[in-house]
Amino acid sequence: MARESKRVLVTGGAGFIGSHLVDRLVSEGCEVKVLDDLSSGSLANIRGHVRSGRVSFVEGDVGEADVVEKCVCGVDLVVHLAAVASVPFSVEHPVLTFEVNVDGTLNLLKACVESSVERFVFVSSCAVYGEPVYLPVDELHPVNPVSPYAKSKVAGERWCRVLGEKCGLETVVLRLFNVYGPRQGFNDYSGVITRFIEQIKQRLPLTIYGDGSQTRDFVYVSDVVEAVLQALKCEGVKGEVFNVGFGRQVSVRDLAAAVLRLARADLDVVYEAPRTGDVKHSVADISKAEKLLGFKPSFSLRDGLHALLAENALSAGERLC
Repeated sequence: MARESKRVLVTGGAGFIGSHLVDRLVSEGCEVKVLDDLSSGSLANIRGHVRSGRVSFVEGDVGEADVVEKCVCGVDLVVHLAAVASVPFSVEHPVLTFEVNVDGTLNLLKACVESSVERFVFVSSCAVYGEPVYLPVDELHPVNPVSPYAKSKVAGERWCRVLGEKCGLETVVLRLFNVYGPRQGFNDYSGVITRFIEQIKQRLPLTIYGDGSQTRDFVYVSDVVEAVLQALKCEGVKGEVFNVGFGRQVSVRDLAAAVLRLARADLDVVYEAPRTGDVKHSVADISKAEKLLGFKPSFSLRDGLHALLAENALSAGERLC
């Protein structure tokens, strides 16, 4: 990594994606600081780095301006992952979602301007597109958020653009599609792959919301980390927005069949009512990221599912061939 000696702040760095990113930054020789309130992340994900002194950890909220200012001071690069990241949760708690995702992002951006941070990478979401009017979705697709979560991400992107233009802060926005992989915690708002694997572990039927024909673009966490690293170091990308996905459309029904097949699990699939705020179809056009960031996903869905099931070797993984 060209900027291996840089000091990097990762908000949400104890979470699913953040902890994988921290692993890579440490391996690249970066001086890493993590700000996380541990509401969804786990200190266990980065404890080894903290104990070794390779990562400094601050338990705190991006909504606390004084905490944010102290964390940003002396930092060269910032990756902003901390967020309320669930569509269903945002529907139930829209005010909290905006407080964290919008006010917290603005706190961080202001602190970055004051501390002359070199680059700010904002992790956004494909949810900003809403129900696509064409597929695959490129970065020029109209923004039409249909959930509080998506609307909060649109607002965060706009603040990045405003402070980038007015204050000279280098910002890069990454619109992630459906990320999956190890360390993705299970709860009532978990992603579909995590939910399926948990249901297999408990020998329960797999639950699909809707008829299963809805499609998603699943991208493995290691590929997302590579995109973030490129966004931190590539020249000529100030103010740019990039899709980060695999570039393949997979139905949830086909996903369920693949997970059951790979896990050798003989379980039923049950269908429930669609969830509010979910879009019907989603798949990324990643040609811009390929061209400007050199981004090329390397994990097929089958390879990624194998790795994820292997992590659960005491349950689903033991049935792998």
